[in-house]
Amino acid sequence: MQISVEDVKRKLDAGESFILLDCREPNERSHCKIEPSMHIPMKQTADQLGRLPKDKPIIVYCHHGMRSLQVAGLLLRHGYQARSMTGGIDAWAVKIDKSVARY
Repeated sequence: MQISVEDVKRKLDAGESFILLDCREPNERSHCKIEPSMHIPMKQTADQLGRLPKDKPIIVYCHHGMRSLQVAGLLLRHGYQARSMTGGIDAWAVKIDKSVARY
């Protein structure tokens, strides 16, 4: 149910079709984000499932990977193809893109 930041980067670079879902709060997203990504805060996910396609894989990220793991679990229970990005945007900033602000 998890995927490494390196594997997410490979998928992006390869142009694979998937949804990158940011489940952080709006104030967190204002500090930094990974593009392209869709934003649905964790607390709103259950109410906004209709915005997410079931025919595309979804990779969820948050700050460190705990909330995204919960959101991925929720999505899996509702029939989505979902995975959590291990380490979140913090790991992305350390291992993939040092220009992404850390907080």
